[in-house]
Amino acid sequence: MSIPIILALISAFILGVAKAGVKGVGIIIVALMANAFDAKASTGILLPLLLVGDVLSVVYYKKHVKWKYLWSFLPVVLLGVILAAFVGHFLDEKAFKFWMAVIILISVVVLFYRDLQNSQSVSHSKWFGYAMGVTAGFTTMIGNLAGPFANIYFLSTRLPKNEFIGTAAWLFLLTNVVKLPVHIFSWHTITRESILIDVYLVPAVIIGFFLGLRIVRYFTEDWYRKFLLIATAIGAIFILF
Repeated sequence: MSIPIILALISAFILGVAKAGVKGVGIIIVALMANAFDAKASTGILLPLLLVGDVLSVVYYKKHVKWKYLWSFLPVVLLGVILAAFVGHFLDEKAFKFWMAVIILISVVVLFYRDLQNSQSVSHSKWFGYAMGVTAGFTTMIGNLAGPFANIYFLSTRLPKNEFIGTAAWLFLLTNVVKLPVHIFSWHTITRESILIDVYLVPAVIIGFFLGLRIVRYFTEDWYRKFLLIATAIGAIFILF
């Protein structure tokens, strides 16, 4: 078995764990895939795997969706996707990743501070939600890295653990479905060859998902929130360096 396939299998397994609710590891998945294949091709291989994980998550957490938060966040995420589809080719990738990491770290610090102050004010800021939504849509289109921004938004709403996971699952499913035509017909990153690779990797996603469900059960509400904040910050540092 070749090194690229081993890296891709590990990435697919971690993806399954993440879709079960162990958030904050998206940067590891993207990095492994980009090392297994070239950066652009890896986005086309990754998207169908993300959809498999999204479907598993939507089905499992179907009773825990907070539609109010989904419908208020989804339109601005889709706006970010549309913007990225048009301007993604012209970006300075290094500068883009730097500022993305800076925004994530600042947001995490703000949320930590609000937690210490026991403040709810972030969750009432519409502009905070709009900013996180557009940035999540933009980054998911460019590099499948919406996770940190979606985490920050849902953490700011203080949704309980299962509602957080169930609502985010629907967000990512709908967003990834919208991305499909761009990858197939415009960017040509999803091909017959990439789909054959995905078929090989899907079992690793499924195994990772069911292991992830067992891990999530061990988190209390408070520790789940702390874990997400720390994991999101670590992910931003990985992007930065």
